[in-house]
Amino acid sequence: MVNYRKYISSAAVLASGFFLAQSTVSTVLYSQAYDNQRSTLNLPSPVTSVAEKTFLSAKELVDINVNTMMTDPVLKNATWGFVVYDPKTKKIISSYNENTPLVPASTTKLLTTETAMNLLGENYRWMTQLEYSGTIDENGVLNGNLYLIGSGDPSLGTNKAGAWSYRDIISDFMGGLSREGIKKVNGDIIIQTALFKGNIAMLPENVVWLENNNYYLPVGTTREINPANEKLIVKKSGFTSDKKYFYVSPYVKQMVYAEKYEGNGTLTTKLPDAPAYLANTLRTTLVKSGIGVTGKVTPKMTDATPETRKLVSAYKSPTLGDIIFYTNQHSDNSLAEALLKTVGFQKMGDQTSESGRVVVTEHLKNESFDMIGLNYMDGSGLSRSNNVTPISQVKFLTSLMDEKYYKTYLTSLPVGGQSGTLKRMFIGTGNGQVFAKTGTLNKVKTLAGYLKTNSGKTLVFSLMVNNYAGSVDMVKKRMEKILEPALDL
Repeated sequence: MVNYRKYISSAAVLASGFFLAQSTVSTVLYSQAYDNQRSTLNLPSPVTSVAEKTFLSAKELVDINVNTMMTDPVLKNATWGFVVYDPKTKKIISSYNENTPLVPASTTKLLTTETAMNLLGENYRWMTQLEYSGTIDENGVLNGNLYLIGSGDPSLGTNKAGAWSYRDIISDFMGGLSREGIKKVNGDIIIQTALFKGNIAMLPENVVWLENNNYYLPVGTTREINPANEKLIVKKSGFTSDKKYFYVSPYVKQMVYAEKYEGNGTLTTKLPDAPAYLANTLRTTLVKSGIGVTGKVTPKMTDATPETRKLVSAYKSPTLGDIIFYTNQHSDNSLAEALLKTVGFQKMGDQTSESGRVVVTEHLKNESFDMIGLNYMDGSGLSRSNNVTPISQVKFLTSLMDEKYYKTYLTSLPVGGQSGTLKRMFIGTGNGQVFAKTGTLNKVKTLAGYLKTNSGKTLVFSLMVNNYAGSVDMVKKRMEKILEPALDL
């Protein structure tokens, strides 16, 4: 942590000098009376902008702004940490509580997405293939089965990151069947995919659920979660027609839905069965198009005596780089959790979140990540049991600057004032200069990434605020205020 005393003293001298020459001057330290005269989103300024630019260095201004925030009503009782770091000199420029473990919220996705990119490569794609067995007679009758082979594509049918819709994929498959001359299927449509099936694990502790248009209920069960902190609602006006079970988070008191109520206060949710939906839609489309299917849609996870098959069509997902771009830009929790399961499957052979967490933490250890203070509980950052220190975040982000995929990774981050979850921050100062992942939970606001200074340097920063007072907009304004002078470093 920096020593602010000399900066406070020098700023105080400057401020007193300006009082002799000007009628209105801001004070160095925070004044409650002064703040009450301003908008709730305006911040106390340590010294006037003229004095700032004329007498104080950018580093001194950053330090003074951090010091000012210590007494700000929104942050003074919060637990928060900040560090801005020079990757070239490997030195901290300014910091506050940089070694304090804090809840990172969705900046957790920085670790998940980088692990996936490092282990799988930015050009990795998931394949979904349509194949057939048997023979096609002179009348176009397939005496055999159609096979739909899945690989756990988390974007299948979602239109996310440029992924095709189910309709587009079915259209492509129908074209392939037409090229093969198939006019009738005398057999079944068999689904084969071993990934993400029957994967109902216990949810990470202290997970936060919000409404499904913002966040989602992760895969797993609420079994063993303390019922004293949870509330189950089975009937709710306006939702009963869905015939689902509803769950209310004790943290935000908002409703989400689950797939099944098991009794004893236990709810279970699962990943949507995309291959089954695709297979059933394919069968329906075939029948509507006049191509009869005598059999049914059926799963076959293992096959001791596989049939000889011929490829009809193969759908490739967007690249992993594209999916990570979408994940970080939109802070997409479902994709982040799917990436966690994917790296677990690729490295350990099973698709559980537990294996994913092992793979991510082992990768971080191998990359010399500062594990002190790290508690990695999920892939998306929904769990309040996640912890990380600001200094470990910036050193991690610094280490990525030497990776071959750094440009792709950097591009995936929202840009201040321009894109993703940062579009409404840094609209004025810092527009186009802040490249960072945001994080938001109830009373948690975080930001970590890269800063392009006015002189062309790249700095790395982390700013995490837990248990603040006031609104999230108030915290965002204070985060902008802290980082603003760093642009002149």
